[in-house]
Amino acid sequence: MTVFWNIGCVPALINFHLRQEPLKHCIRVAKRCKAIVVGAELQDELSSVLDEDDLKALPVFVSGKKDAALKIAGGIDADEGLKASSSEVPPQLEAVGFVDDMVYIYTSGTTGLPKAAVIKHSRAYFAALGMGLMVGVQSSCKDGQAVLYDALPLYHTAGGIIGVGQALFLGVSVVLRKKFSASAFWAECCRYKCTAAQYIGEICRYLYNLPPKPEDSQHNVRIMFGNGLRPTLWEDFQRRFAIPTISEFYGSTEGNANIINIDGKKGAVGFVSVLFPSVYPVALLKVDQDTGEILRGPDGLCIRCQPGEAGEFVGKIVRGDPVRDFHGYADETASKKKVVRDVFRKGDAAFLSGDILVMDEEGYLYFKDRTGDTYRWKGENVSTAEVEAIVSGALGNADVVVYGVEVPGAEGRAGMAAVERKDDQDLDLTALYAALESSLAAYARPLFIRWASALERTGTFKLKKVPLQKEGFNPKAVKDPIFFLDGKSRKFVPLTEQLYEDIVGGRVRV
Repeated sequence: MTVFWNIGCVPALINFHLRQEPLKHCIRVAKRCKAIVVGAELQDELSSVLDEDDLKALPVFVSGKKDAALKIAGGIDADEGLKASSSEVPPQLEAVGFVDDMVYIYTSGTTGLPKAAVIKHSRAYFAALGMGLMVGVQSSCKDGQAVLYDALPLYHTAGGIIGVGQALFLGVSVVLRKKFSASAFWAECCRYKCTAAQYIGEICRYLYNLPPKPEDSQHNVRIMFGNGLRPTLWEDFQRRFAIPTISEFYGSTEGNANIINIDGKKGAVGFVSVLFPSVYPVALLKVDQDTGEILRGPDGLCIRCQPGEAGEFVGKIVRGDPVRDFHGYADETASKKKVVRDVFRKGDAAFLSGDILVMDEEGYLYFKDRTGDTYRWKGENVSTAEVEAIVSGALGNADVVVYGVEVPGAEGRAGMAAVERKDDQDLDLTALYAALESSLAAYARPLFIRWASALERTGTFKLKKVPLQKEGFNPKAVKDPIFFLDGKSRKFVPLTEQLYEDIVGGRVRV
């Protein structure tokens, strides 16, 4: 990334798990895209989408080729090109300002395919600097140099901006790992003398589920910060791994409403003053539980939640402010859908986070769920609209509803697709699996398929998800046949009562 920034370019960081249509979409939605840079190990995946004129015309630079062949027709060896490039400062770099675009980071938002969120230099600076100072990354080492362990994907804000930003903006040494490894986590923290580390909820669960080892408490990590650590795991995790400080935070890549829990309140993702709410203008707004729409009072303004009431988290938009402004996506239409107007008073506007939180009487906030058409699984946001399109197409344009269901012991929600049964239609699970494998990242493939006798609709003919989500995947409670995606056999199998018990009991891994 820094290579691009050093020559005045704005990189768009694409999730390397994406395939087919989602991958094509991400390349196209990055406006004014001039070229593609790809790791040598991903040439096959990229080649499969370069079959259309607009994508075929883009030059492709292949990095990390070493002795491997250039598989992409017309591909350019990026490493050799860097060796031969000039060391002079490009003139266009002088024109880059603090409020100019720095990077595009893709986010599912709450609907549709991934969106390229615009991250400006000012937002990246304040996000990384603010996080580092508030959690105390620099002070995590009393004698010597603070070192941060960052094993998160760099195409996300947490790893690529917050983590890397500790080196760029605070001068902290950062240890980067290409792929997270639970077995190597603490050993590497010991090896590199790390004093701070990042996490997401899944990482904490993976680490805790490993057998105890000496490295569990022999490391020098004094601070861990991230999001998604379950309240039920918090104290046990902190005690076993001897972490003095755990700071949970909440925020979205493109959003202007970010909060942090710096005093270790178990389960809280942040804190907002109830005595001086105007100091940081964020709020929880009441929503319709079935439609997800923001509710309004007789005056036409949005209704604030009271302590204990769940609502959508929003942040007031202040134009021109480096922190409170909403810079949107590369796609202006998508940007408009994330803004609600007439919130606190007529004429104002706020950013819709797409997340449901609840606040206690002291001002601590707790994450509850996602709204709209997105759920979170394996540390990634999954767009239900994207999955619905793949499932429906594979099954002859069947009516499909995709949603997330809770699996005991697992972070987030696993994907489940309810397919409406037609009189003349068979459920071709082999074709469905093939379509999912070729088109979707592993984390986005639904684990459960419900062969529904009928799907309930609203008065405007929209398919209802909430009742299906509440029923879950228990074969005792659901009359329709349910199938489970068996990762080992790479096919869907009937979900029996015994298989269900093995899944919820943790004997079958998901």
